Amino acid sequence: MKNTISKIFGLAALSLVTLTTSCSSDNNDEPVVEVPSSTFVVNRDNLQGEIKDGEVILESGIYKLTGKLVVNAGAKLTIKAGVTVEATTLDITKLESIRYIAISQGGKIDVQGTATTPVVFTATDKKPAAWGGLVICGKAPINKGTTAQAEVSDLAYGGTDAADNSGSIKYLRIEYPGYAYTADKEFNGLSLFGVGKGTVIDYVQIFESSDDGFEWFGGTVDAKHLVVSNKDAALVGDDLFDWTEGWNGNGENWYGIRTNAGNRGIEADNNSNNHLATPISFPTIKNITLIGFGSNDTSSESQAFKLRVGTKGKFDNVVLKGWKVGFDVQHTETVGYIGTDLIATNVSFEDVTSKAVAKNTDNTTLAEADAFKVFTEKADATGAGNGSGVPTWAQGWTKGL
Repeated sequence: MKNTISKIFGLAALSLVTLTTSCSSDNNDEPVVEVPSSTFVVNRDNLQGEIKDGEVILESGIYKLTGKLVVNAGAKLTIKAGVTVEATTLDITKLESIRYIAISQGGKIDVQGTATTPVVFTATDKKPAAWGGLVICGKAPINKGTTAQAEVSDLAYGGTDAADNSGSIKYLRIEYPGYAYTADKEFNGLSLFGVGKGTVIDYVQIFESSDDGFEWFGGTVDAKHLVVSNKDAALVGDDLFDWTEGWNGNGENWYGIRTNAGNRGIEADNNSNNHLATPISFPTIKNITLIGFGSNDTSSESQAFKLRVGTKGKFDNVVLKGWKVGFDVQHTETVGYIGTDLIATNVSFEDVTSKAVAKNTDNTTLAEADAFKVFTEKADATGAGNGSGVPTWAQGWTKGL
């Protein structure tokens, strides 16, 4: 009986092999039809529109960004190493065609640059404010309400998912962003609205932005190996780094430099309407170098750190060079955190006129000894890795340092 069953199974297996081989042979001369993973059609010379489903992959070469490109919920934009996305010149009479890239809540971006072949977002006009920049909207907590609407892109952001994942960005250079609709509605280089901890941001440079390099609007996302360089003297940049609305992430290895009359190294807020709004902005950042304009600085906002409207923050291994003020702390709530939930340890000062100042909301000034409790010093702090020099990790994939 066992022998008979074995024969039956053997014949069945042989028939299956024969059938499979036969089918394969029959299809050898037939073209393989690939079903596209997204209904979005990529046009290298006219990249714009909404990616509503599936995955769109930008594989190589240059793509001309001719309007806004929005990645909707459930869709994904993947950009391979070495790709350049170039925003074309904007007709200022057609504001509806402002060039920017935005990731909606539930959408994802995957930038796959490398140290030798970064991905580059740039513009035909090689000047600050030539285009919008990159906007990411996630579902992590903010303190402006459960959700809100982004000041640029008009997309919703915020929520209750601290671990929300908007994708991964590695080795990306964003050049000449910062387009402004009005004085109160401006793009940054990389705008992070309620972005969650599941998102990866690592090795990103903002080059010549007319507004802030990086800005966090709440959220929990971490960010490592960030570079901001603003040197264009005619079209002045704003702050190098900026956060507000309850950002609670970690930062590591930040290098920022400006040699123009721009603003602060870091401008840090909690909530301007309610300084105690929760979640309270409370990032932890280590290995930071911030370079100002030094003795040539005519700006009234030459502060390496401006800490105000109730933000907390812990910073370690910090190098500050070329600022009028190292730490400027403002508002009673923020002042109350000095030395505990607002402190910078292991700080090196070079060419900094005043190391720290602090004022309460009623403009009463703290004694210098009390203001100085916001930092501890370490003359040989390494900051982003090379003191006030360009760190090794920033070499090769960045520009203009």
